[in-house]
Amino acid sequence: MIIQLDMQSDVPIYTQLMNQIVEGIAGGSLKPGEALPSVRSLASDIGVNLHTVNKAYTLLKQEGYIQIHRQKGVVVQPDGLPGLTPEFLAKQQEQLRPVIAESILRGMNLSDLLEQVKKLYEQISPSSGKESMP
Repeated sequence: MIIQLDMQSDVPIYTQLMNQIVEGIAGGSLKPGEALPSVRSLASDIGVNLHTVNKAYTLLKQEGYIQIHRQKGVVVQPDGLPGLTPEFLAKQQEQLRPVIAESILRGMNLSDLLEQVKKLYEQISPSSGKESMP
């Protein structure tokens, strides 16, 4: 998996890193049990401070996407990824509200917004041909 960061973005680097790892897992390029680079190695490879990578890994661990072992290192959660929880759904709504509000302000209707979501889902999901939105 190739990590691409936008150093000019308003989105913090650790968030960009987290988002790309989650997308890699969702898209199937990172498999459960697969090893990820060490904090030091990844920081060196992408040219960021090791504390930035450490923060991303810590948050990914807290959310259940990865495990961090002293012997094995960092691995994609081998015991099954987190499912839908009320906390996740609340977080998702909180994150989507400003996106939806801005879309409305810019004149996007519901069907256009849903089409955008569908395209992104199909780009990320390895099973999008089997289970895409109607």
